[in-house]
Amino acid sequence: MPAINGAPLRRQAALSPGPDPPRKVSLRSRPWTVVVLSTAAALLTSAVSAGCEYNYNDGWRPPLNDIAAATTSPQPDFSADQWQNDPVGAAGLEAWVETVQLGSGLQVAHRGYGLLRAGEIRSEVTAGLPAGRYVLALACRSKKAVAFSVTNEAYGLVHLSLLCGSTRRNVIYLSQETVLTFRVEAESAANYAYRLIWL
Repeated sequence: MPAINGAPLRRQAALSPGPDPPRKVSLRSRPWTVVVLSTAAALLTSAVSAGCEYNYNDGWRPPLNDIAAATTSPQPDFSADQWQNDPVGAAGLEAWVETVQLGSGLQVAHRGYGLLRAGEIRSEVTAGLPAGRYVLALACRSKKAVAFSVTNEAYGLVHLSLLCGSTRRNVIYLSQETVLTFRVEAESAANYAYRLIWL
């Protein structure tokens, strides 16, 4: 409360708790005590942590120069034919299919490949495939992604848009003899290939 006509300010006080007779404790001394104690605690904590040093080399990790030497590899040849996304013509199609598909000597249940013009859609229906597990390998070569879908009479097994330059492999399980429909769609001129292999 402000002083009126030169009267001194009254100081507020609180009664101290406890069984002893009540005595007055100044409220102004408590905030300073809190500030002093928290500053002392912060200084003590920083002094204790400053003396700690961590060493993460537990002996299982090789030195950094050994890691750099082990990971150095020759630069890839990005001019190689497999990295290009321009479709090949009919003459080079067989060679391209053999380089991007799963290796030879595997038991192929069904395969398809070809050339697509921009906006073209191609569909193909298989004969009845026996029950079992299959690996479906998909590949394409185009400036844009190529859409692949594999369906049976009831539902879709695979629906994806593949960025060309890579090969995608999916595992398919057929619980009974099934007829599959393969559908391929390209936004720009493309080569496509798919192969269904028995496991």
